[in-house]
Parts: sequence; C-alpha cells; structure tokens
Amino acid sequence: MEKDRRARLWNQIVEQAQGEAVTVGHVCAATVSAAGVDAAAVTFVLDTGLRETVHASSQLASEMAELTVTLGEGPGSDTFLDSPTLVSDLAAQECQARWPVYAPAAVAAGVRALFALPLRVGGTGLGIMYLYRAEPGNVDRDQLADALVLADTVLALLLDTGQEAEPTLDGRWSEQAGPQHPELHQATGMVTVQLGVTTAVALVRLRAYAFAQDRRLSEVAKDVVARRLRFGGSEP
Repeated sequence: MEKDRRARLWNQIVEQAQGEAVTVGHVCAATVSAAGVDAAAVTFVLDTGLRETVHASSQLASEMAELTVTLGEGPGSDTFLDSPTLVSDLAAQECQARWPVYAPAAVAAGVRALFALPLRVGGTGLGIMYLYRAEPGNVDRDQLADALVLADTVLALLLDTGQEAEPTLDGRWSEQAGPQHPELHQATGMVTVQLGVTTAVALVRLRAYAFAQDRRLSEVAKDVVARRLRFGGSEP
C-alpha cells in the first residue's frame, strides 16, 4: 500500500514538472492538490542557524512565512517540530490563546487552517513544510499520509540539490531557493555587533522593533543594512 502511494504521488509530481527536472516547487504543487489546501511553503535552516523560506507556492504562502519570522510565533517558529502540527481553525479560542499575535494576524491574512510538517533526518530537524487553507477544517487520514510522503520528497530534494535555484512554474508564483531576504542575515549580524549580543538575541530585538512599528521584518532589516536604523545607545 505504501509503495502504491509513493508511486501515485511521484506520478503527480512528474505531471507537475512537465518534462523538467523535478524541483521543490513541483512537489509543493502536488502537495497542494493532494492535501486539499490552498498554498504551501518550505522553510529550511541555514548554516547560520537562521531559517529561510526556500519555496512558497503563492504570494499568500510567502506572506505567511514572513509573518512567522517577523512575529516569532506559530507552529515551529522557535523550535523544530517533532511531529506534525495540525491546526484546523486558527480562529478557535485555544489557538488565539496559544499564539495571541500570530493567530489573529494569520486569520486577517486569509488563513484559517494550517498544517506544519517537520522535515527531519533521524532526530535532527532541518526544516518545515507549511500547508495553508483559507477555510477551517482538518485534513483527512489519506490527505495527511500523502502530505507526509511529499514532505519526505521535499527533504530528499533539498539534501540532494543543496537548495539550488528553482525555475518559476508556469502560471504559478514561486520563490527562488536560497535566502529570500539576505538583508535579514546581514542586519542580524550588524545588530549583534551594535549591541554585543548573540545572534538569537539580535533577531529578537529586530522582531520586537518590527512588531512595535507594525512593519515587516524584511523592511526593518533593509533599514539596518542601509544604516538608516541603528540599535544601541539611544536607538531602539
């Protein structure tokens, strides 16, 4: 049964590729269809320890991935997942209590259900595949089984290709693999020096400033890199 599932899903991926070399984007497109969701995004840890979106299937997926980085909330935002996190309704009271900033922001962005699938090798977490749905509701057993197989395929591709650049899919919006916002990594390093703190603390300070100013983290990072914003002394 498992071999049949993998064969069926691989055929769907090949159909998405339309003769091209298979990429993470093609697997995400197959996952969106198989899991009955509206969008997908994949994040991967970089050598610096920071996380980066290596693929987003739509503008909504890209915005949601950046929302997680900016707010530091949501499934898998601070630690890698040990098992899938299935959130059937982000507007539910328990979700609003668990993620008091992220959950309302996600609902406002148009996402009601979210499914986070860990990308792991043995006991080591390397990233997360996020699936987003505009309407509330859980995935069924077969949809989850398909999504987990496809998440394993994503991980295998990332490990095999070293996160090489991906082509833009015809008729779809696609992120280029690799750092989506290189300024964030530069800014984190600059704030580390300015405040004499660790990278983790510098990222927290950047997030806090972005949240307080109601701005995207990537925008704040660009200001730091351009030296329009400095942390330390009388500054934030």
